[in-house]
Amino acid sequence: MRRAVAREAQGTWPAEQEVATATLPYAERFRRRIRLTDDGGLPFLLDLERAVVLADGAGLRLAEGGYIRIIAAAEDVIDIEVASARELARVAWHLGNRHVPLEIVGERSLRIAADPALAAMLAVLHVRTRLARAPFMPEPGAYAEAAHGHHAADAAGHD
Repeated sequence: MRRAVAREAQGTWPAEQEVATATLPYAERFRRRIRLTDDGGLPFLLDLERAVVLADGAGLRLAEGGYIRIIAAAEDVIDIEVASARELARVAWHLGNRHVPLEIVGERSLRIAADPALAAMLAVLHVRTRLARAPFMPEPGAYAEAAHGHHAADAAGHD
């Protein structure tokens, strides 16, 4: 079985060495070791030293040569739009208080994974929401990779 042994940041690996793509939802893009399947249906083993975020466009270097390009899959999300910075802070506080992964998608827009309980909470907060299908790339958190001596931006899809 092919073995992916390293993650390379988007734009830092040789695109001409791409041998496959793997379209993965968020839940499968923060891993260390797992059996996955590429978009062509061929299995490979993700076998990294530590768990890392596999951002859209990252390349997984295969032990036997070549790279598998990661594509963030479209998944069910809730897009949240607010009218002011104060409202943004209030909504972010409520979501953060529940440790909800969230993506910042604009000056006054957030994205979370679709969840009926959170949708109900947002309705109580009287914010505008929209169900959508889109890639979900939440913020990694201040300590996500800093504990391992890496910049958090590397994990935030800026990888």
